[in-house]
Amino acid sequence: MWKLLHGGRADADKALNPASDEPALPPVSPEKGVVQRIAAQVSNIGRDAAETRGVIEDAKRDAAVHLASLQQLEQWLREVEQSQRAIGDASGATRDAVVRARTEVQQVAGEVASIVEVLRQVASAASDIGQIALQTRLVAFNASVEAKRAGEAGRGFGVVADAVKDLAGRVESSSRTIMGTLTDLDRRIESFSREIRSGGEGAAQGAIHRAFAEVEVSVGRIDETAGRSATTVQQVCERSQQLSSGIRHAFDGLDVALDCSDRFLSVSETLIDELAGCGVETTDTPMIAQAQRAAADMSRLLEQAVQQGHISAQALFDVRYQPLEGTQPEQFLATFSPLAERLFPAIQEKVLGSSDKIAFCIAVDRNGYVPVHNTIYCQPQRPGDVAWNTANSRYRRIFNDRTGLASARNERPFLVQTYRRDMGGGKHVMLKEASAPIIVQGRHWGGLRIGYRF
Repeated sequence: MWKLLHGGRADADKALNPASDEPALPPVSPEKGVVQRIAAQVSNIGRDAAETRGVIEDAKRDAAVHLASLQQLEQWLREVEQSQRAIGDASGATRDAVVRARTEVQQVAGEVASIVEVLRQVASAASDIGQIALQTRLVAFNASVEAKRAGEAGRGFGVVADAVKDLAGRVESSSRTIMGTLTDLDRRIESFSREIRSGGEGAAQGAIHRAFAEVEVSVGRIDETAGRSATTVQQVCERSQQLSSGIRHAFDGLDVALDCSDRFLSVSETLIDELAGCGVETTDTPMIAQAQRAAADMSRLLEQAVQQGHISAQALFDVRYQPLEGTQPEQFLATFSPLAERLFPAIQEKVLGSSDKIAFCIAVDRNGYVPVHNTIYCQPQRPGDVAWNTANSRYRRIFNDRTGLASARNERPFLVQTYRRDMGGGKHVMLKEASAPIIVQGRHWGGLRIGYRF
């Protein structure tokens, strides 16, 4: 088995071929049995460590979401607080305006009183004019009588007397009209004056002052409500800040726990690697060998493509990924994507179909970019359905998580890892992964990843 993991291709093929003509392997020695049992226990420990790490990651992600929500809430509360201060300022300005209006009304009341006095003076003058007109009519009447007695000699004087009498009558009529108008105007102005002067309480209070009072009461209620609301908002804001502080503290604790779980998982993975490479066959040995063999096949195909001019070495190692618009999760195209779509499926699909335990087989570049996945995971994306896309449209994506980058950049003969595979919609699958480096013309291009179930 040591040859299988570290030796040539022919040795690996023989070890994986159950129809080989070589004699059956001798019974497992007690020492090897112990190693195999330890390997199985370490594998279980690795699974638990990966599950723990995944749970911590979920908790950390949820904490980040809650923290962001609280921060947004605090921002909204600050805006509400500013609005309430503006309401308080506006209420104070309104009360000041009402006070000024009351003062102005009182001044108007004084002016109206002056107008009433002037109108009364005008009415008195009009009354005097009426009396004078009445007297003038009496004088004209007497003059007319005397003119008639005088006969022909008083005829001209009689005409004048009649004209004066007629004029005095019209003056008297106009005076009475003016008096009536002034009386009505005086009554109305006096009523208005009383209205704006009556600033007392209860029924004696005028409509204008009642309106002012109602405005003042309403403004006071608004100000009082805004004050209570401001107090409540302040309390909520303080509580939100306390919760944010608690979440940040928990976030720091989750970081520490995540680091610990990473170290725990790394130790278990190191033990798996060491046990797999010590010459004793474990449950991971066949997958490791298959990953190494598939990686060698990928290396050979890519080297042939470069040698035959199907692609340049520069294009093969190009990492300028072009994002595809409207994709969720985001997908990319690389210069070597068309070549990979032609060459990789033959190897990847063969490995996938070799065992029911295998969940996927993919080749990735050093950044975790998957130009083409297994056929079942190369479905066109459904617009807006992120959960479905995450599970079924896994090609042309960059998997640069802890496991993905470790497999992509590993240059040792093999690497075994344990992790939770994100299938979208909050669903995860626990998998182990065996990977081996893909080398093209002496340069590390990426890795061949085989994910398999426990």
